[in-house]
Amino acid sequence: MYWFVKLHGLLDGIMESIISLPGWLAVLIISALPILELRGGIPLAMGLYSMSPTKSFLLSVVGNTIPVLIMLKFLPLVEEELRKIKTMDRFFEWTFERIRQKVKGKLEKYGIIGLIPFVAIPLPVTGAWTGIAAAYIFDLRYFESLLAIFIGIIIAGTLVTLSLLGIFTLFGFSGM
Repeated sequence: MYWFVKLHGLLDGIMESIISLPGWLAVLIISALPILELRGGIPLAMGLYSMSPTKSFLLSVVGNTIPVLIMLKFLPLVEEELRKIKTMDRFFEWTFERIRQKVKGKLEKYGIIGLIPFVAIPLPVTGAWTGIAAAYIFDLRYFESLLAIFIGIIIAGTLVTLSLLGIFTLFGFSGM
């Protein structure tokens, strides 16, 4: 339990540091982070920073795409180095096995196109980072993977933005 409290405090500190940055930069960073991705970036931009839906969408898509460009190329090197740490090795095994189970059928049935809905559906344990891992695990080609993940990011960003616009309208917020 002690480690959880320490981790929670560390994460709070990181988030406070990010949010203290200029809004556009905070949105880019939040959108680039695993788990949060643009599902966190767009609400942050529209809600906390009162950015327009278009600006929120564009900044979040760019932020979410940056790690895709890098990690699709360098995940093998990163994995190799991190697997030297026993805890990280177990983390990779667990994560990659879960991704294999979730994505394998879609990729076998639809090929690279099966990656798009997996990235596009804005739910936990889906998104660009998981798409990167799936492309790596199944040894998919770089440019095809990049395109499929990017299309998924665009769809996810559209869904998140539209849902936020509906929520803001529902609660009477204007100016969005």
